[in-house]
Amino acid sequence: MEKDKKVILFDGVCNLCNNSVQFIIKRDRKDVFRYAALQSEIGKELLAERNIDTSKVDSIILIEPGVAFYTKSDAALEIGRSFGGAWTMLAVFNLIPSSLRNIVYDFVAKNRYRWFGRKDACMIPTPDLKAKFLG
Repeated sequence: MEKDKKVILFDGVCNLCNNSVQFIIKRDRKDVFRYAALQSEIGKELLAERNIDTSKVDSIILIEPGVAFYTKSDAALEIGRSFGGAWTMLAVFNLIPSSLRNIVYDFVAKNRYRWFGRKDACMIPTPDLKAKFLG
């Protein structure tokens, strides 16, 4: 794993999560992120190293190696902030306690398969994107 890259762990069978990863890739002009499915071996390893319980957090996790990790709405806000420009205005949501933000986040996460569908297997990145994915 590259030490200077942040890692986004995502639900590899979730259509919303996969579309979110595609959204992030398009806006990651500084090549800040690497990606791994929660279900992958590297994903499981990174979760275990940080004692993250996927029964409580099963959608998106941002790992900043050697610094911290973020879950749920905190992860989404940190990812958005990294885009720079107008995206930095997302910081206003940090004024709302994460416990309240996560009520909305958890509601969407709980219903994501019903609303957006799911795949039978984790997405396979195209050859030009393969270097951005771990494992």
